[in-house]
Amino acid sequence: MTAPIRRRTRAREIALQVLFQFDVRGDGYPGEVGKTLAELCADESEQDTEVAGFAAQLVEGTRRHVAAIDLRLQGVTRNWDLKRMATVDRNVLRMATYELMCVAEVPPKVAINEAIELGKKFSTANSGGFVNGILDRIRIDLEKERKGESTTPPTAP
Repeated sequence: MTAPIRRRTRAREIALQVLFQFDVRGDGYPGEVGKTLAELCADESEQDTEVAGFAAQLVEGTRRHVAAIDLRLQGVTRNWDLKRMATVDRNVLRMATYELMCVAEVPPKVAINEAIELGKKFSTANSGGFVNGILDRIRIDLEKERKGESTTPPTAP
């Protein structure tokens, strides 16, 4: 018997699905974030308000900060064009980077480990290591910035 999936893990899975849809269909995608989240949360235990609330926070925060997130990712993935990256990996990285940058109550190691697992589950076996390497570098850069050490943080255009 498998253990039930944790609430925040499920919220991240839902958020990833919504972010993927927006990435593939574009910002003109007719589904509203709230409606899309509601549809994805309609099954079983997903009617849990904690799951839906955290999923909405991740989607809305990631979309709101996507320019700064992409700049930070581009700075770490110097030889990778984000548009050429697998869509699932790109959105896992964006969402986890949002958590690292903006969601103080989530410890960095948790955000990274959850992203690694999402990459493995929804992308390829190689995604875990790819995601880990990029997010660990972002974590280190953010820690240096917060300590006031000499790192040039990317700025949004």
